[in-house]
Amino acid sequence: MKILKELLTKPFQKPVNKGIVIFLIAVAAVGFFDAAYLTIQHFMNVIPPCTIDGCETVLASAYAEVAGVPVALLGAVYYLSIMVLLIAYLDSKKEALLRWALAITALGFLASIYFFILQAWVIKAYCQYCLLSATTSTILFITAIAIFKKAK
Repeated sequence: MKILKELLTKPFQKPVNKGIVIFLIAVAAVGFFDAAYLTIQHFMNVIPPCTIDGCETVLASAYAEVAGVPVALLGAVYYLSIMVLLIAYLDSKKEALLRWALAITALGFLASIYFFILQAWVIKAYCQYCLLSATTSTILFITAIAIFKKAK
């Protein structure tokens, strides 16, 4: 808890490069469009076309929803939240917005690990859209760590 409090409150010693923030917005946008597409397909009760074998197995599995809510919708909200926080940071220069955006990337990364493990060892099939989301959330998380370390 102490580490999280420090991450969210201790001012950065060095300014964060605007280009890095724009890069994060672009990566989050990729994740958002991927998750939004899957969400729309879910509600249309359609399995999207896949280039790898296993998408249907993953997307129709019991793990595609949490308490009746499509996992893709949760992902879309996650990525949209990051984009909104980062854009608000660029507009306002309020460091707290950037810190929150960077901190919540840990949630997406942990979720990605969980869902990758499900695909690999429980469902025993992969979904290209899910793998894209895992990649985007991993990029966001690794970049967030790099920003926190560099700005100390």
